[in-house]
Amino acid sequence: MYINHIAHYIPAVEVPNSYFAAINGVSDDWIVSRTGIHKRSKVSEGENTNTLAVSAALEGLKNLPYPVEDIDLIVGATYTPYDTVVTLAHAVQHAIGVPHIPVVSISSACSSFINAMEIVEGYFAMNKATKTLVITAEQNTAYANETDPKAGHLWGDAAAALFVSKERNSDHDILVTDIFTAGAATVGKGIEGVMLKPFDGGIIMPNGRDVFIHACEYMPLATKTVLERNGYTLDDLTYLVPHQANNRISQNVAKTLNLTPQQTISNIQYLGNTGCAGAAIGLSEYQDKFKKGDKIVVTVFGGGYSYGAMLLEK
Repeated sequence: MYINHIAHYIPAVEVPNSYFAAINGVSDDWIVSRTGIHKRSKVSEGENTNTLAVSAALEGLKNLPYPVEDIDLIVGATYTPYDTVVTLAHAVQHAIGVPHIPVVSISSACSSFINAMEIVEGYFAMNKATKTLVITAEQNTAYANETDPKAGHLWGDAAAALFVSKERNSDHDILVTDIFTAGAATVGKGIEGVMLKPFDGGIIMPNGRDVFIHACEYMPLATKTVLERNGYTLDDLTYLVPHQANNRISQNVAKTLNLTPQQTISNIQYLGNTGCAGAAIGLSEYQDKFKKGDKIVVTVFGGGYSYGAMLLEK
């Protein structure tokens, strides 16, 4: 399958690190040294996960290389829903005006974007769809406890939209060569490393060290797996797009894979942790820089633990 176009939406509000000093006592220097984050994006009044998704989708329609009516599947991805009944995918369907098509959503923590792409892969394989809109959005700030000195300063809000076709649409398309996903809930503190309990504290990270250790283990593992089973080595890899959880994690993963900083795409410095939207936004930001022959791996790790990788070829 092929990615035809990618778009993203970032809310206008920016929250600097200095905001948290009086709230949870965490300084700018500490946040930067521990996470790499300098500021994060936050919704304005009236915005939420669904409106973020709609904004990203409408931005994508501006350069969609085929009629919007050709879209015959919408797959949404988020772990921070605004509405668990009218999902972000249904909100997008309403906004773009394409009725009577399959519309589904998935939540698998920060791996949700890759799992959404895997769902599309299945629909295409069963000949149930030909052109898909994958939408991923997070309003982390709706659930974050800003007074939490461990994780209150991590979170950002944003969305991305990917238009994906079963067959090649143009020479500008990006080939999705392979997708690998897995769960590691049986290792470490998988089911208690990161949690989001809407009625019991929101997003918390009581075992951040365990999350760090396993993210640094499983993202390189997933990257190597998806390369090796397609006959490639790390020397063939042009760019890595890791889950945007922590810049120290991204740097550790890149070092493990012997990649340069220039090969590692990152936006956490100015967006914060935007959950499963972060890597998709990275693809959107860099799509015009990808050249013919480039091989790109998106690798993710999330609470649960969930992890995976997607191999793309320009």
